[in-house]
Amino acid sequence: MERLWGDNFYNQQTKKWTKNSNDPEKERGFNMFVLTPIYQVFNTVMGSDETKHAMDPDVVALCERMGITMKGEAKEFKGKALLRDIMQKFLPAAEALLEMMIIHLPSPVVAQKYRAETLYEGPMDDKNAIALRDCDPSPDAPVMMYISKMVPSADRGRFFAFGRVFSGTVKAGLKVRIQGPDYIPGTKVQTRAIQRTVLMMGGKTEPLEDCPAGNICGLVGIDQFILKSATLTTDESAHNLRVMKFSVSPVVNVAVTAVNAQDIPKLVEGLKRLSKTEPGIIVKTSESGEHIISGAGELQLEIALKDLEEDHANIPIKKSNPIVECTFSPKYLN
Repeated sequence: MERLWGDNFYNQQTKKWTKNSNDPEKERGFNMFVLTPIYQVFNTVMGSDETKHAMDPDVVALCERMGITMKGEAKEFKGKALLRDIMQKFLPAAEALLEMMIIHLPSPVVAQKYRAETLYEGPMDDKNAIALRDCDPSPDAPVMMYISKMVPSADRGRFFAFGRVFSGTVKAGLKVRIQGPDYIPGTKVQTRAIQRTVLMMGGKTEPLEDCPAGNICGLVGIDQFILKSATLTTDESAHNLRVMKFSVSPVVNVAVTAVNAQDIPKLVEGLKRLSKTEPGIIVKTSESGEHIISGAGELQLEIALKDLEEDHANIPIKKSNPIVECTFSPKYLN
């Protein structure tokens, strides 16, 4: 593994490594052990044309050597579709990503000990900070959970409050204080009971009995009291968890309106849903009454407008050309 990077060359004849590249029998380690197998798969499957199918003798022999089995409809694949299927089985990205996370990312129990000071806005000697620092999942520990995103549910107009539990255990029936980003300690806030706790896996959800500290989950029943993000807690003296900061700002603006005037109420409701589900999107109304959507770039806005038209409002809309907002300091004009 260490010799795959840099000037390390391997001689297949002598089975030895060296840093001397003058010998023509030697090949750089990365090329030999990483790139060459990938090239061999591409060349065998694609060949001189894209007509090879899964039952081609060369492809069958390759799959046998790599321990890959072609099943079902995969036996009918040809060309790029066949190559994609074989590469997904040969180098599955999900396993590689999961392994990298396991090897390189610290567990919540380890990480929260040194991250607690940057996560919690209150004093580090109160019981909430201590429970957060220790990633305490016990029933007696105060619940501290940060809601980072609102995810639309199958029930139109409702959302899953998605976030991470930093201390305590979240479960159905638990009453939590919903503290928005601008919460001032000591002021009154909404207190609501969690209806359901779910595990969110892409577009699927699975019910959970409870979710202890160190895990992420979705909550049902509190979405009406959260705009974009919030801190959930069971302790009245708890301060907020710090709001996430983004490396980009919403500086590209697009004005939107409904094609049909009678659909304006649907547009307004759709804009509210869009604002709730997209943390990096800002929706506002100008002095002239125009509905403005602001994003970090044209691609983000394009995706947001597509979601608005097809999912949130479900109506045809008209949109203006993107306009970039000037945000630099006046001192640079001198």
